Amino acid sequence: MPSDADSRLDALWLGAAARLATRGIPLSRPNPSVGAILVRQGKVIARGWTQPGGRPHAEAVALAAAGEQARGATLYVTLEPCAHASTRGPDCAGLVAESGVARVVIGCHDPDPRTAGAGAAKLRAAGIEVVEADHAECAQSLVGYLVRQRLGRPHVTLKLALSADGYLAPPPGEGQWLTGEVARAHVHAMRARMDAILVGRGTWQADAPRLDVRLPGIEDRSPQRWLLSSGAAPSGWNRLAAPQDITQIEGAQYLMVEGGAETARAFLAAGLVDRLLLYRAPREVGGGGAALPELTGTALLGKPEWQLIDTHQLGKDTLQVYERAQISD
Repeated sequence: MPSDADSRLDALWLGAAARLATRGIPLSRPNPSVGAILVRQGKVIARGWTQPGGRPHAEAVALAAAGEQARGATLYVTLEPCAHASTRGPDCAGLVAESGVARVVIGCHDPDPRTAGAGAAKLRAAGIEVVEADHAECAQSLVGYLVRQRLGRPHVTLKLALSADGYLAPPPGEGQWLTGEVARAHVHAMRARMDAILVGRGTWQADAPRLDVRLPGIEDRSPQRWLLSSGAAPSGWNRLAAPQDITQIEGAQYLMVEGGAETARAFLAAGLVDRLLLYRAPREVGGGGAALPELTGTALLGKPEWQLIDTHQLGKDTLQVYERAQISD
């Protein structure tokens, strides 16, 4: 049983592995993006994260980089090493068992029935000390995968730009944007972490949105475009007839919903929103335009199902991030 000091140190290294894992989101699809760090006497020997297309896995990358230095080291890994055979490569539990690693600290149990406990068991059978930590930051780094495994759908982020009084656009004649350039650039960075992005037909007809990533160096990370509509999808788009149909977005772990009050309400009413990204402009609009007054800061204070987890200043605008209660087994 690790001491309190060991447990705190393990938590710090798992946090580092979780942050490393974010480098593979969403390029690792259809596999989860996992982070792995090999440590001996407080020093990093090697590290890895899941590579584009899902292979090689994080543990394989780290072990290949470490070579013989892996013997006697501790491996910190965000997700239980896989234990099932694949035509795409060896199972990671087997690789770790053969590497000479002395100790493995796992941040998150794997709900995939092909591994689910078998990975940790295989390591213990090889004489390796295994610690299963149930680490919150590791779970958060894997949230798209965990939601997909447990609920059969992608993790859904609802992104909206809102005025102080809950309107979605400035008054007529005052341009297209509520928020400034810094906030809009941040939206593009968030898009680059998504597998798919969705708007309603009203938004598509009114704005003809491109929904791509236009930040230098990551333009190739533009997500798949989806339209919520009862009619046909335009060229280059995919169609969903209802919010519940997001289960049909094959392989997607992360979905961003960007468009319109009607679409936002449909997803919220269906209980399909896991996270809110609310870019708040410091102005009131008033009038008769589209609005979501139920998502103003004051309104959300009265909704215990939503927890404010982060706030950032983005130029003149403020980003607030809300999450629902954690997904549980």
